[in-house]
Amino acid sequence: MNRIEFIKPVYDLKEIPKRVLPTVVLCGRSNVGKSSFINSLFNTKIAQTSSQPGKTRSINYYLVEEKFYIADLPGFGYAKVSKSERDSWQQLLEKYFSINKQIQLAFHLVDSRHAPMQLDITLNEFLRSQDIPYVVLLSKSDKLKQSELAQSKIQVKKTFPEVLFGENCFFYSTIKGTGQKEVSKLLSSLF
Repeated sequence: MNRIEFIKPVYDLKEIPKRVLPTVVLCGRSNVGKSSFINSLFNTKIAQTSSQPGKTRSINYYLVEEKFYIADLPGFGYAKVSKSERDSWQQLLEKYFSINKQIQLAFHLVDSRHAPMQLDITLNEFLRSQDIPYVVLLSKSDKLKQSELAQSKIQVKKTFPEVLFGENCFFYSTIKGTGQKEVSKLLSSLF
């Protein structure tokens, strides 16, 4: 899998691409590495990355191999945007999940350097309540020592007891390539 093209940013749900295809959503806190994930997985610089959290304010649609979409959702939980803006994002996302019947899988990115936060727990509960299959990707794992990786694993298992490492939970590093093979294999098996 290596052909990806940027389709469009979606600020209003009426703008969702008309062509009906299965969709994989990327979700997680601001600055967790969703855009970097796309770039590393497809070995490209197609997704705009920023060191400034809260930069992505649209649902960014990508078409992969003419077979499925990746929808990069705005990061949540960034404090420097107004409460009304955060609320409107949340409403947009909840509505998006309720009207988009093409969602086949969600990648929930969690920064491996920190324990999952309340917003991660809320997102996990939301995905489960919607019966959306999901994979937890522990991003930025290259920044951890071996003992810290083990600690991160314990922490995630405690927070999300249903995850199984190697099945629906992987360490991921855009720098070292950790997890790329597993994610590519998973997507290839789905589409």
